[in-house]
Amino acid sequence: MKNGLSKISVIQFLYRLLQGALIGLGAVLPGISGGVLCVVFGIYKPIMELLSHPFKNFKTHVPKLLPVIFGLIVGFLGIANLLSFFLEKYPAQSVCLFVGLIAGMLPSLFREAGEKGRSKGSYISLIVAAVIVFALLLGLQFASVSIAPNFFWYLFCGFCLALSVIAPGMSFSTLLMPLGLYTPFVDGIGHLDFSVLVPGGIGALLTVILLAKAINALFERFYSFAFHAIIGIVIAATVMIIPFSSFASSVGLCIANIVCLAVGVVAALLLDRFNQSVPRED
Repeated sequence: MKNGLSKISVIQFLYRLLQGALIGLGAVLPGISGGVLCVVFGIYKPIMELLSHPFKNFKTHVPKLLPVIFGLIVGFLGIANLLSFFLEKYPAQSVCLFVGLIAGMLPSLFREAGEKGRSKGSYISLIVAAVIVFALLLGLQFASVSIAPNFFWYLFCGFCLALSVIAPGMSFSTLLMPLGLYTPFVDGIGHLDFSVLVPGGIGALLTVILLAKAINALFERFYSFAFHAIIGIVIAATVMIIPFSSFASSVGLCIANIVCLAVGVVAALLLDRFNQSVPRED
């Protein structure tokens, strides 16, 4: 496609920049998957096509995805320090806001999952995925596993981060929080600590190289099953991060949590409505 960038209007360019920033934000926020946001925004398919066949699709895909990529970097790096502050000062309210955002995104995710039809197998895959992930996370929570971060574990963090983009619904924070790796990883990103960024970047790059084609093929062949499984994963992961105990600690905190949940849901629904109002280009 020649002059692909010139075919994007100013509104579309700014909107894609915002999409990228939100995806970068979602990649860092606890319980939210950058891949889910890619799906919601309708850009998951072109991103996976580019990652799976970078040389073949470079000229046709990069011009349109360039503002998304730039916004992603800004959102990812720019939010890390701010996120650490709010998680430290207002942990329950922050998580409730995230939960509300996820809950508000579920209708659009479900709509996307049914784009090619549904079957009994689709719902079975949703339930099975939810049960497996819930059992796994519950087991990790009871085990109270804690790991000292090092080069190897930051490689693992990079793997989880990339997986949260190429496999929608897989939030890297869901895997890192039970292991005690989430906070040091996010702090390292926020402070541009190269002892964290370098192994994390290597892990993410290797993950994309090794898994992008396989995951893209999975979604092409088993679209409905895969996306409904994603919904199950999202539901299970979201339930696990809800701070239930904080609701019972005081009336004021309970009200604050409910308000944050409501704000998150409304914000996600408005974002989805705005997303549907902006024309997509194939």
